[in-house]
Amino acid sequence: MVEEILVTARYNAKIDPNLAIWSWEIPMYLFLGGITAGIMCFAAYAVLANKDEELAFTHDRIALWAPIALSVGMTTLFLDLEHKLYVFRFYTSFQPTSPMSWGSWILILVYPLMILQTLSTLRRGYPALAGWVERLPFGVGTLDLSEKVRRLVAVLVIPLAVGLGIYTGVLLSAFNARPFWNTGLLGPLFLVSGLSTAGALALIGARLESERRFFTRADVLLIGVEITLIALLIINLGTGSGKQLEAVQMVMGGEYTLAFWLMFVLPGLLIPLMLEIFEMRNLCHYSMIAAVLVLYGGFMLRYLTVEIGQLSTWTEYAMQFDPQLLQRLTH
Repeated sequence: MVEEILVTARYNAKIDPNLAIWSWEIPMYLFLGGITAGIMCFAAYAVLANKDEELAFTHDRIALWAPIALSVGMTTLFLDLEHKLYVFRFYTSFQPTSPMSWGSWILILVYPLMILQTLSTLRRGYPALAGWVERLPFGVGTLDLSEKVRRLVAVLVIPLAVGLGIYTGVLLSAFNARPFWNTGLLGPLFLVSGLSTAGALALIGARLESERRFFTRADVLLIGVEITLIALLIINLGTGSGKQLEAVQMVMGGEYTLAFWLMFVLPGLLIPLMLEIFEMRNLCHYSMIAAVLVLYGGFMLRYLTVEIGQLSTWTEYAMQFDPQLLQRLTH
């Protein structure tokens, strides 16, 4: 009986809480969800601020990438599901205390607005694609309607996009059993990171110098805010409970220190920040490199957060279930 309890509790697959069961699919979903939120916000801003000439790519072309990014992200999330045929159960009820339930229903609201936002840009941004849509039944009327309600959709998109961006962080912070995730700063951090990566995508696609300057300045500000939030996150965990202090030590001298500082903070935040500041002062022209590094940093933030969080725990199960105890009890 004792042997059965010890072996069952300690060694069965996916029973030991120290096991990491989330792999690349979840960080990729969080990254693509964040960049989708950022794309929708910037596209809506360009419409509401009448920036069709100054921010031409953002006004007429970037919106198409939102449904593409989110659909790929949803695909990776689907791949992570253990029982894929049960995915419909997310929509059989609404649980107000569950971040996953909130996220599922936010996506239901986001998709139609995101599609309308995209359709309203096709004739100016992608005329060939608009031609294909117009050949479909009701295609012309659909494009006309989307263009007519474009400003209204932009107003509605912003709060939903902000909710989507924050949700990707709240999804993790709601896991109280993981000390590294147990902070309210993850939601704002992931939102700001999503805006920053969307700005980097716009910087890559922009052709006008005015648009490139706008997103260079915006990204400098967003990276500065992101660095501040990361510092506050470390301070918050470092002044918390003993287990939160142990969790943050994983990036402050522990096994993830080099990965966090040399594979994320340095190439994903500090170097692009430096390059973009130099770009603003006309000291160099490496904005494309900076944008790629920002995209890399956005993914690494989520990848490392997921990895470290899964290893952090409130309970030392290895001490509670000592394999040596089994030998002493069975002799």
